[in-house]
Amino acid sequence: MYAVRKAAGRRAFAGSAILPAFLFVLSLAVLLTGPAQSASLEPAPDFTAVGADGRSFSLSDFRGEPLILHITNIEIPLCVECMKSLRGQVEELAALKAMDPSAQIVTINLRKNPYSRDGRSLAERMWKVNITWPWAEDIEPYAIGSKYLDYWNVQGSSSNPTIMLIDRDGMVAGVYHVYRVGEGEMDGVQNASVLYEKLQDVGGPGWVGLEGDVFRQDVSAFGMFLLGIVTSLAPCSIALLIAVFSYVLTVRRKDEYLRKSASTSREGFMIGVAFTFGMAAVFFVLGLFISKAGIFIRDSRLFDLFAGLVMILLGISNIKPLEEIWESVTSWLRSGGGAGFQAGDAADEIADCQAGCNAEPKKSLLQRSVEASLVLFRRSAFIGAFTLGILFALGWAPCALSMVLPVLIWLASQDVTPLAGGMMLFIFGVGHGVPIIPIATFSRAVGGRIGEKYVSVGAWTTKFFGLLVILVGAVYAARYAGFLLW
Repeated sequence: MYAVRKAAGRRAFAGSAILPAFLFVLSLAVLLTGPAQSASLEPAPDFTAVGADGRSFSLSDFRGEPLILHITNIEIPLCVECMKSLRGQVEELAALKAMDPSAQIVTINLRKNPYSRDGRSLAERMWKVNITWPWAEDIEPYAIGSKYLDYWNVQGSSSNPTIMLIDRDGMVAGVYHVYRVGEGEMDGVQNASVLYEKLQDVGGPGWVGLEGDVFRQDVSAFGMFLLGIVTSLAPCSIALLIAVFSYVLTVRRKDEYLRKSASTSREGFMIGVAFTFGMAAVFFVLGLFISKAGIFIRDSRLFDLFAGLVMILLGISNIKPLEEIWESVTSWLRSGGGAGFQAGDAADEIADCQAGCNAEPKKSLLQRSVEASLVLFRRSAFIGAFTLGILFALGWAPCALSMVLPVLIWLASQDVTPLAGGMMLFIFGVGHGVPIIPIATFSRAVGGRIGEKYVSVGAWTTKFFGLLVILVGAVYAARYAGFLLW
């Protein structure tokens, strides 16, 4: 009988572990697959800009004749590795304009440094070129450039410069990535004669579909939500959530709360939802800053190496805590050195204990957060739970760092605006807080049993997650050596 029960328990555990594994693989596939390449013609996003001569113009003003849109980044400090391509492309465009004065060209210069001289004056001064076509500066956060992100973004880094061919109907007919930052030349500098021929041919019977590739980073909100749920199943995190909510709800409910089961469940549900949105608010702010910082680091190959190594370490820590590994190594080194445990070590420990053993233990940030939220609970359960969610997300961070940090590193590597990054992490935070809702909704006994299931499943899921994080980290690190899988 015992063997039958044990086998049934194993089957139940295996069944319960399949779902989180499936959810993680699904969300990982949604988030980390390579960018899609588009072959269909799409309209070029319209924009209005002010040229270097002070005149305002719109992309739609050029409708009726084909146009070359030149997206580049010429500023101080100048991109040293792509300087040859930057100069070469500007010179070829100037040659095209000299060859055919009626050729329509527009340059959008993306600038991170608002204090730098404009790209047109820099190009004319450094490379002695005659720029006679409309040239507009687009200062970060790139009101114009963000509309064309899918065109100058190449597998997570930027193409500088990028040439786009727009037909007379305003459709994107060609995309040419001249130089990929951090990797090298791709399509190369587009020759003036070749561009002239393309302007004559585009829209004709011999021109079929889109020439070149458009790389898209498709990020699914559903994938972020699923990933949030899976990463919340760390036993450390769930156990801490159960402990916090058991204490808070016990103080909150007391006799009146325990007498009415219907209102208990309803209020518990609202508390769980408010707590979840409080956590998600912290992730939203974190996403804003990470996406902003990512703009400065994502084009660096060193970032791929650093991110990969950090992910590998975090993956290992999900399987076995790094502290335990470090203690084992240091213990082995001490014993191997023959020093052993010296009398001086014992004296140091006794002195440390005399200094701190009798002192009153300090309350942790999480303990102080719970006590502060209880004051707000007396005024409003929703506000109190929302505040507790914010404070919990700040105080609990070390517990779930190895589960959440890989997601943050991934976000920093994406070409997304700060607002989009904030929304992605907000959705991730909602998913991350979902497991607390049933714990808060039902009675302590039922919520405790649900929490135990979370812990048992999470113990397996955490190790599985660790292996996948190690794999993703290895892929990131391999990008440093030029092995690109996306």
